[in-house]
Amino acid sequence: MAAEATMHFHGKPPYRVAVLHGGPGAAGEMAPVARALARDGLGVLEPWQTAATVDGQVEELAATLRNEAAPPVILIGFSWGAWLGWMVAARHPDLVRKLILVGSGPFEASYAAGTLETRLGRLAPAERAEARALHDRLKEADRSDAELARYGTLLSKADDFDPMPEDTPVSCRAEIFQGVWSEAAELRRSGKLLALGSAIVCPVVAIHGDYDPHPAEGVENPLVRVLRDFRFVLLPKCGHRPWAERQAREEFYTRMEREIRE
Repeated sequence: MAAEATMHFHGKPPYRVAVLHGGPGAAGEMAPVARALARDGLGVLEPWQTAATVDGQVEELAATLRNEAAPPVILIGFSWGAWLGWMVAARHPDLVRKLILVGSGPFEASYAAGTLETRLGRLAPAERAEARALHDRLKEADRSDAELARYGTLLSKADDFDPMPEDTPVSCRAEIFQGVWSEAAELRRSGKLLALGSAIVCPVVAIHGDYDPHPAEGVENPLVRVLRDFRFVLLPKCGHRPWAERQAREEFYTRMEREIRE
C-alpha cells in the first residue's frame, strides 16, 4: 500500500494560509475548509502532522511553514490544531501573521472537567457505553487506529448540532493521539499552555459554536487575560465543526474570509 501524503496543497502559490487538523492524530478533516478557501483564490496548505510528541509536532509544523509556505502565514487551527497553532505562534512568532482558533479546547483544566460527560450524555445508551469503553481502550498500548476512528465517529455525533451530509476521509493514528494528547493535557493542567500567550504578538481570533461541548468560556475568558489582540466569535446553532453545520456554515465562511482578507 502506498504511503499517505503528509502535505496537501490547495489553490496556487504563494501559500499564505495553513489549516491544522484536530485529533490529535485525525488528519484530513480540515480538507473541506482548505478547498473552500482555495476556491476564493487563496493558496492553502493542509499539512498532516506525523510526530507523536507535542514538541515534535510544533517543530514539524514550523519547518513545514518555512519550507512550503510564504510566511508569515495565517494559521487556522481546529480543535487540537488550535492548540498546535497557539504553540507555534508563541515559539515561532516570525512565522504567523494571524491565528484563528476554531472549536478550540478550553485553555484551563477547570473548564474541561465536564466535556466528556456532556458528549456522552448526547449519545444513545448503547453508543454511550461504546464510547466510554473506547475512551478507556485508547489509553492502552495495543489500541488500534480503527478504534480511534470509531471513537471519533461517535464523538462527532455528540458534537454536531445540525450536520450536513459529508464524506471526508480521515486518517486516524492512535499512536499520535495517545503520545500527543497525554503531553498536551499536562501542559494545560500545569498552566504552561495558557502562559505561552504572553509570547504571542499576532492577532488571535477564536470562532466557537454555541453547541460545542468544549465550553466557550474556557476559551474566551483565559485568552482575554493573556492576549494583547484577541476577539471571540460565538456562532449560534453550531457544534464543534462549523463548516459541517447546516445552519452555521455560511456565517462561518463569511467570517473566515473576512479575517483572512484583513
